[in-house]
Amino acid sequence: MAAWRHGSVDVFLSIYILDELRRVLPRLTNRHGLTLAEIEDLVDALSLQAEIIEPLPSVEPGLRDVDDLPVLGTLLAALKTSDVDYLITGDKDLGYL
Repeated sequence: MAAWRHGSVDVFLSIYILDELRRVLPRLTNRHGLTLAEIEDLVDALSLQAEIIEPLPSVEPGLRDVDDLPVLGTLLAALKTSDVDYLITGDKDLGYL
């Protein structure tokens, strides 16, 4: 987050990922300590400052949760338009791809 705030990394997101953050982060307040208002502020800041892209269709036969396909599709879209180095996610399933 600090690197993003200082402008040293470019962040690519999709509307799907922003919606997922709004849905999941409130359930993880014991990990990150953010209030609901802080979560909304974070997601709003990300939506304004990140590059919002449309996920490409993706298929990953080894993926346990098909709801993760739009996240992979966002990565594919970012790879197509830019020199992307990392997918940063808290999803354990995606960490092993």
